[in-house]
Amino acid sequence: MIATILPGSENFHAVGYNERKVSKGTAHLLEMRNFGALGVIQPATPDEKVRFLQRYSSRNDRVRKAQFHVAISCKGQEMTEAQLLDFTHQYLQEMGYAESGQPWLIYAHHDTDNLHLHVVTSRVAPDGHKIDHNHERRRSQVVVDKLMGINREKQTQKDIKAAKQYHFSSFAQFKAILVSMGYEVYKKEEMVFIKKGGRIQEEIPLPVLELFYQQPQSDRARNRQLREILKTYRDVSANQEDLKQTLKAKLGIDLVFFGRKDAPYGYMLVDQAHKRVIHGVRILSTEELLDFATPDQRFERIERFIDDLLTIDPKMTQDEIFRKLRKHRAYIKKGVIYYDGKSRKLPPFMAAAIDRNKRIHHIEQFHPTTEAERDYLCKIYKVDRKDLVSLSSERPESHADAVKRFREIFNDESSHSVRAALREEGFKVLHDGETYYAIDFQHHMLINLNAEGFDLDRVKWQSRKQQPSKLQTKTKAIVRIAPAPKPQRLSTALKNTDVGSQSANREWEVGQKKDEEDMKRGRGMKW
Repeated sequence: MIATILPGSENFHAVGYNERKVSKGTAHLLEMRNFGALGVIQPATPDEKVRFLQRYSSRNDRVRKAQFHVAISCKGQEMTEAQLLDFTHQYLQEMGYAESGQPWLIYAHHDTDNLHLHVVTSRVAPDGHKIDHNHERRRSQVVVDKLMGINREKQTQKDIKAAKQYHFSSFAQFKAILVSMGYEVYKKEEMVFIKKGGRIQEEIPLPVLELFYQQPQSDRARNRQLREILKTYRDVSANQEDLKQTLKAKLGIDLVFFGRKDAPYGYMLVDQAHKRVIHGVRILSTEELLDFATPDQRFERIERFIDDLLTIDPKMTQDEIFRKLRKHRAYIKKGVIYYDGKSRKLPPFMAAAIDRNKRIHHIEQFHPTTEAERDYLCKIYKVDRKDLVSLSSERPESHADAVKRFREIFNDESSHSVRAALREEGFKVLHDGETYYAIDFQHHMLINLNAEGFDLDRVKWQSRKQQPSKLQTKTKAIVRIAPAPKPQRLSTALKNTDVGSQSANREWEVGQKKDEEDMKRGRGMKW
């Protein structure tokens, strides 16, 4: 049995609270006593009840907050409504609120698993004197114990003995066990104080308690099971209190929170079935545990977060977003959000922006220094937002090393194919109109052959039949006329023009089909 004294009030707001419960169908007025003629002819309205209590309490103008509001609850349905009402009458008598003429309202609530009654009355007695409220919470517990026939001292000893049977490794964990039993526990210097009903029931020297500490244990399988239990019941609970009550009633799991009630900074989980105490952070973060949004609302919140990130930084990549989302316990992959074992596709415009930013990141790894280089790379990687690609202020050292190696290749007269030599260095020769580039897709290097002054004729693709033989170049005595070249096939002709083989955004100079396949692999453009 629990009697909880709730805050006082000048305007008797507890009447409105209970009447709203009645209007919602989760409570009903069980008893209305000593309100004179009010409600005799017709039911009294909530305002009429408040005004009566205010007039009644005005006989003692020194009492500022005259409302006395108490909730009396039994465990589950162990008492009938009539039995609990009889207990409430005895409680009011012991607390001094049952003198002849004392008005009160008693409401029965059935919005939780535990039957409970709410009493609203005045702290002013019928003769105008103020009803004693000194240490009333302490006196309330004494009254409840008296009416229940409980010896509090023996009960406390019994509860402490039971608590010592649990597996705990610190004062905080021992405290969580007793708090789950309804006690207040605190430590001062080398003493542990155990309090209930406003009174210190027991004192334990800290060194004595430390004798019961055990080495921390970790049952990963049970922790995973508890994690799923917490998430499941959280998603069907309205708030923190609802979650606590449901877990305790159905599974024997107590949640003990630390910090302010409306903003706890942590919690302990008391697993009654296994007599273990676990730091909540090992199971589920406090923030995640108290996130009572629906799954759809959580995904919408993540989408808004990603949208805000892309608004702040339109070039943010998937890896950067991933790091930001870790705080939200979510991640994205291939246009899909993954959260809490569930998935949901990103809105198309977000997925497209993230994919584009990945391509931009690849482009910027080439360190383009001119708009022409940037624009050509955007064409290769199919990026339509050239303005988002940053130009580099200087070349990396590897660029100068590559140019130096190129000069050795171009100056080697014995080399029959500069293209083949460049390919051995990891470079493909591509062109954008009359501008030729050597590109190493693996190491993100781009060399503008025109700008570096290389002999472009040595890299332009020519048919073998069009190339003059060495004998022709050295001996003028023998003159042979090469046969006229056959007309090029349309596919080959397209590859040597400014029209892309796949789309208008691709311009490749290719020879054999094998070269084209190698080039596609080098591009690394499979997303």
